[in-house]
Formats: sequence, structure tokens, C-alpha cells
Amino acid sequence: MSTAIKVEGVSKKFGTKEVLRHVSLDIPRSSIFALIGPSGCGKTTLVKIIIGLLTPTTGSIDLPAVGGIGRKAAAHLGYMAQSAALYPLLSGRENLKFFGRLYGLKKQELTERITQVANLVHLTEDLDVPAQNYSGGMLQRLSLAIALLHDPKLLILDEPTVGIDPLLRQEIWKELRKRADNGTTILITTHVMDEAEKADQLAMMRRGEVLAVGHARELINRTRTTTFEEAFIHFASGEDN
Repeated sequence: MSTAIKVEGVSKKFGTKEVLRHVSLDIPRSSIFALIGPSGCGKTTLVKIIIGLLTPTTGSIDLPAVGGIGRKAAAHLGYMAQSAALYPLLSGRENLKFFGRLYGLKKQELTERITQVANLVHLTEDLDVPAQNYSGGMLQRLSLAIALLHDPKLLILDEPTVGIDPLLRQEIWKELRKRADNGTTILITTHVMDEAEKADQLAMMRRGEVLAVGHARELINRTRTTTFEEAFIHFASGEDN
């Protein structure tokens, strides 16, 4: 399986604080890859480096899935940040139209895609409500809809299911699986252990380092534990060294 995202020896310092330490990952195309770890472990910093919002102190990033790094590649990349970057005075529909036009979607295609993604995230009945009147969970769903709007080849989601009810979360994961099976590469960050088991591969992270990489079941077997949470604790405690 060919590479979609290549991370080589990436470290990041903010002043004297090192938040990432020599991270290397080879993320395959047409798969769901999860970065899992507690808040503050470096997941969001790594994601921002991958999409070009931050520059690594050392190391390099390549995105073969979208033809490398650059403006043309950005058109094929969908990104959902942890904090919603929306226009509060615009309605949900107007936010989707604005970002859809930035992605280059034409009128008829944009209308169809808005209908599809709004239905997926259960926002159809609230599309004409100003975003400033949305709850936190609704803002999360609107942000996800925007990331999915242009059907990107590479989809990067930072804690996408925070504040979303379990039934909708299940539907979102079904949609992500469908997209991966159809060729989309998905990188997702989460601190929810049961979500990690839905990914094809994952990287356990703690204190800016990658502890282990593999499928959840593989890592459970490797540590001779019975749950993924136990496996994480095993690696975090350094028992595998």
C-alpha cells in the first residue's frame, strides 16, 4: 500500500518547550489512521504541521496523497480543527456556501453537496439558523460538514466527535469507513480509546513521542493485555522497552 502522508523526524519547540520529539510516521493511502493520546501529547501540533499551519523545528513532511505540499494540494485536502473556525453571523448554509466556493464548487454541485453533508451530520433542519445560535455540538457537526464538502482525497480531522452523541458518532464512523474504502485517506486525532479500534492503524502518543504504531488488536496482542486501554498504559509506562 502506497504512502499518503510521510512524517520524518519531526520535532517542534515553542521556546524552550519541546512538544514533539522525533516523530516519524508512514500513513498509507485509502485508510483510516488515528493519532491517540491524552490532551497535550502533541496530536494537534503534529496535525498543524502536516497541513502547513506550523513549521517543524526539525524534520520534514510530504503528502503524496495530494501531490506533495503546496497550493494545488490544498484543494484536495479537508481539515477540521478542534476549535470551530466559522462565521457566527452567517447561517449554517451560508457558511457551507462560503467554504464551498473557496473549494471551487459550482452552484449546482455545491447545492447537492450541502444537502448531502447536512443530512450526514443531522443539520438539515438548522441550516438557516445563524451559527452563533448553534450549540457546541452543532458547531462541531457544521465544521465536519465543511471538511467533507468537497470530497477531499485527504481528510484530516482533529477530535471530530467531541460533543457528538453516540448514535451520530456511529454514523460518522460508518461514513469515514465508506470514504476510506473508496480511496480517501483519513487522519483522525482522538483521546477516546474505543474509537482507536475503528482505525486501520494508529499511533499511540504521549509527551510528544510516538509510543507504538499498529492496529489496536495487534498492539493488544503484543502487550498480552485484554483491552486497548491496558495496552496504552503498558506502552506509556515503558514496559515494552
